Amino acid sequence: MANLVNLEAVTHGFGTRILLDSVSLGLGAGEVIGVVGRNGDGKTTLLRILTGELEPDAGRVTVATNASIGVLTQTTVGHDAQTVRDWIVGGEPDHVWAADADKRAVVEALIADMELDRRLDTLSGGERRRVGLVAVLLGHHDLIVLDEPTNHLDVEAIAFLATHLQARTRAGLSMLVVSHDRWFLDAICTRIWEVHDGVVDAYDGGYAAYVLARVERQRQASANESRRRNLARKELAWLRRGAPARTSKPKFRIDAANVLIANEPEPRDKLALQQFAVTRLGKDVFDLINVSYAVEDRTLLDKLTWSIGPGDRIGLVGVNGAGKTTLLDLLSGDREPQGGTIKRGKTLRLAYLSQTVGELDDADRVLDSVKRLKEETKLATGKDASASSLLEEFGFTGDKLVARIGDLSGGERRRLQFLRLLLTEPNVMILDEPTNDLDIDTLTIIEDYLDSWPGTLIVVSHDRYFLERITDYTYALLGDGSCALLPGGVEEYLDRRAKAKAPAPPPGQAASGAPSNAAAERQKKKDLARIEGQLEKVAAQIERLHAQMAGAGTDVQRLADLDRDLRAAEASRERLEDAWLETAD
Repeated sequence: MANLVNLEAVTHGFGTRILLDSVSLGLGAGEVIGVVGRNGDGKTTLLRILTGELEPDAGRVTVATNASIGVLTQTTVGHDAQTVRDWIVGGEPDHVWAADADKRAVVEALIADMELDRRLDTLSGGERRRVGLVAVLLGHHDLIVLDEPTNHLDVEAIAFLATHLQARTRAGLSMLVVSHDRWFLDAICTRIWEVHDGVVDAYDGGYAAYVLARVERQRQASANESRRRNLARKELAWLRRGAPARTSKPKFRIDAANVLIANEPEPRDKLALQQFAVTRLGKDVFDLINVSYAVEDRTLLDKLTWSIGPGDRIGLVGVNGAGKTTLLDLLSGDREPQGGTIKRGKTLRLAYLSQTVGELDDADRVLDSVKRLKEETKLATGKDASASSLLEEFGFTGDKLVARIGDLSGGERRRLQFLRLLLTEPNVMILDEPTNDLDIDTLTIIEDYLDSWPGTLIVVSHDRYFLERITDYTYALLGDGSCALLPGGVEEYLDRRAKAKAPAPPPGQAASGAPSNAAAERQKKKDLARIEGQLEKVAAQIERLHAQMAGAGTDVQRLADLDRDLRAAEASRERLEDAWLETAD
C-alpha cells in the first residue's frame, strides 16, 4: 500500500543550524510512529513540514490524494468566540453526538469536567489543549499528528488515550506522535523515528525496542559516546527487568537483550541508599498528624496521618484538582494545615521543584546564574563536581552557557531549574511534575542521577514511566480526603478509579441483589449497543439518500421518491435517539 505522506530529500534549518539534512521518509496506512529526540533537534519542525504548515528549504513533501490529516499542535487551538461544543462536535446537541459511543467515551474521559457551552477564551491553556485533542480524535481523518498529546492529562486519561488509539490503529488510522512519555510511546507505537544531528533514524517496534536497537547500533559502531551509551544500556536493563507491560510488544530477540544487560547492575541498591539516608537525615523526615485542608467546598485532606522516613522514594498520583500540589506545599512549609500538625526533621535540607520557573531571572546568563549559586558541589556519589561540568552534563555547552535565561526554551529552563536545585545539596527533594517540557535524553540523565541519590524523594508526575523508574512506593489522593498506599502501583490506581466510576446499586438494595443488578446493567449495555448499531445503519442510509438525490438531477419523480424515503429515515433516527436517551437514563 502506498504511503500517506512522503518526504523526499527534505532540508530545513534556522539561521546557521541545519535541523533536517536531505531527509527521506514515508508514513504508511495503519502505522503509528513515535518521534523522539532532544529539545531543539527538530521534532516539531519535522511535524510542521509533514503536515504542510512549514515549507522546507529544499526537497518536497507529497500527500496521498484526498488524505485527511488532523493536527494537534502545542499552540492555542480554536477561536476565542467559539464554544467547546462548536469546536469538538460542530455545535451538535448532546442527544446527537452522544448517540455515538466512541465520541461519548472520548468526551467523558478527557473533558468531563468542562461545560460544552463554555467559550474557548474562558479556558486555561491546559484546558484548551485538551479540547484540541478531543477535536482531533473526533474528526474523520486518515492520519492524525499529535505534538505532546499527554501534556495536561493525568495517568488515568493517558491510559484511556492509549487504549483508544490502539483501537483506532487496528481500524486503519495512521498516527505520528511526538511525546516524552515513554510508557505512552511503548503502548501505541509500531515504529520510532529519532531526530538528531540533521538526520532521522528509523527503528521498528515501540520504545523498548528502540532502546535496544539504539544500544546495539552503538555497540556495533563502537561509538565514542561512552556516557550516552551507558545511560541507554542502563535504561534497557530497567525496561527488561521492570513491569511486563513494558515489553508486551517489542520486536526483538529477548536473548539478545539479556546478553547486552548481563553485567548491568540494578538501577539502585535500595538497602545501601536507605542506610546512607538515615545517616544524613536521622530517623525523622515528615510526620503528618490528623492534617486537614479544604478549598471552598472541597475537602482535599481529611485528618490525614502519614509518616515519611529517610530514603523513602514516593510517587504521588491523583486526578487533577485532588490536592497533590497542595500536599507538596504543606510538606515544604509553603502552606500551613487548617487542622492537625506537620512535624519536620531537624536536619532537613529541602529542595522543591515547582511547576513554575518563576525563580529564574530572565535577564541573567546561564553560567552566571549557576556560578552565583555555587561554584562546586558534592554529588550523591561523594565526588566533587564543578558548576561547569554539571552544566555540560545537562546539555549546556557553547553559546548556551552565555545565553540569557529568557531566551531558553521551556525544556532548557526546566533543566536549568533542576540543576540549580542539585547544587544546593538537598537531602529531601520534592518534585512537582519534573518531566514537563523535558526530552527523553534529559530524563535519562536525571533518572541516572536520582538512582544514586540517597535522600528522601517525593514526586508528583503524570509520567508513568518516570514514576515507576525512580520511586519505590505509590500513594494516591482518591478525592475523599485520604492518601492511600497502592502496593500495585499505577495499575492499582487505575483499577480503583475504574471501580469508583462503576454504577452504584440502587439505595436500599441488599448485597444479595448485586447479581440481578449486574444482569440488568449487562442488558442495558446490550440494548444501548443494539440501538447504536441501528442508528449507524440509519445514518448510513440517510447519507446514501443525500448522495442519490444529488445525482438525480432534474428527475422530478425520482427526487420525490427519494425525499419520501429520506423523511422516513429521519423519523426513524429520531425514534431511535429517543429510545437511546430513555435506555441510558
